Parts: sequence; structure tokens; C-alpha cells
Amino acid sequence: MATTKKAKAFAAAVDREKLYGVDEALTMVKDLATAKFDETIEVSFNLGVDPRHADQMVRGVVTLPKGTGKDVRVAVFARGAKAEEATKAGADVVGAEDLLEAVQGGNIDFDRCIATPDMMGLVGRLGKVLGPKGLMPNPKLGTVTMNVTDAVKAAKGGQVEYRVEKAGIIHGILGKASFAQDDLRANFDALLDAVVKAKPTGAKGKYLLKVAVSSSMGTGIKVDPASTGKSI
Repeated sequence: MATTKKAKAFAAAVDREKLYGVDEALTMVKDLATAKFDETIEVSFNLGVDPRHADQMVRGVVTLPKGTGKDVRVAVFARGAKAEEATKAGADVVGAEDLLEAVQGGNIDFDRCIATPDMMGLVGRLGKVLGPKGLMPNPKLGTVTMNVTDAVKAAKGGQVEYRVEKAGIIHGILGKASFAQDDLRANFDALLDAVVKAKPTGAKGKYLLKVAVSSSMGTGIKVDPASTGKSI
């Protein structure tokens, strides 16, 4: 019954055919996030790309200026001094062969994975496990690095990865429903700027096709791409 009532409330509040301005949409999604927990606010960008072609892949990292509101657990594959450095920087899980065995056994208790370059021979064995989860360390994303301290702090401080899916859609986190609307907007702009700058050379025609925001338990609210200032 509660679900039905909530669905009716969403239906009454949101015009599914209307395109809302960014600020209006963010205000609405906050107001409609009425669950008993602090719902995550998410955004979806539908791009004019076909990621099946290598020259149309959109992927990267961006630091959300207001953070994610989430306690990000970070794992680091490192040995010796670099392992100690990772621990001091705040990594939650640090190891080498022992961490490899844990992951192979299905114990993936982390949200981001970092590795020093010398560990990639070991980490490469986990490609089939970490790859599908988007956790495989990648030098292009700054997660294969000797600068372990900065990588861990970035992951803890609001840095998120984005990657276009088969249907040309990127899903991203903007924060929590408890965030101020201005903070959600700052994170929205940062993520969108990064996605626009990552426009691949193979993308032809309009790039930003559709935008929508939603909360964990809420309905999607369509955003007018023109209101983002990035309708390209």
C-alpha cells in the first residue's frame, strides 16, 4: 500500500512529459526523496555515441566538489613502503597476494581499487572479477600509480569514475538528498563538464541527447538539456 501511495505521489508531482530546468529538477528530486534513509541522488546522461566503437567510448574520472556523501572504501595493491603509505593515506584494505586471494574468494569489500605499477602482473589475474564491476585499476584513470597517497585521498574525497554503457548512457552520483540544492548543482555541473570534455572524436551529431535525475527510491525527472548550458 505504501508503495502505491508513493507512486501516486510521484505521478501527481512529476509531469513525465515535461522537461524541467536543472535547478527545478534538483529541488523536486530532493523534495520527493522521502524514504527513511538519506537517499542517493543520481543523474543519467544519454549521449549520442555508440560505445561499441572504440572511437566513441566515453570514460574518465572527475572530482565532485561537494563530495559524494558516501563513505568510499578503497583497496590498494602494494608492497613494502608503498603499502605503508597507502595505509597512512587512509586506505581501507591494503595487500598483495593476500588481497588477491581474498578477491578471488569473492570478498570484494571496497568501492575503488588502486595499484602500484609493479603490482599489475598480479592484479591482471583479477580482470574477469574486477573488470565487470568497474574496479580494475587503470593508468588512464589514475588508479595505477606510484603516487598512492594522492590516489587514495582523491578516491576518498569525492573522485568518481564514469563510463558510458552499451545504450550510450552514463549513470552518475550527485550526492545525498540531505545535500543543499546548490551543492547538488555544483556536482551536476562538474560531472557534466567532464563528460562534455570527454566527447570522443568519433561522435557525430548531437552529443547530449537526454538528461534525467532521480533518487534511490524515486522516479526519474527529465531535465531539459538546453538548461544545462551544454546542449551540444
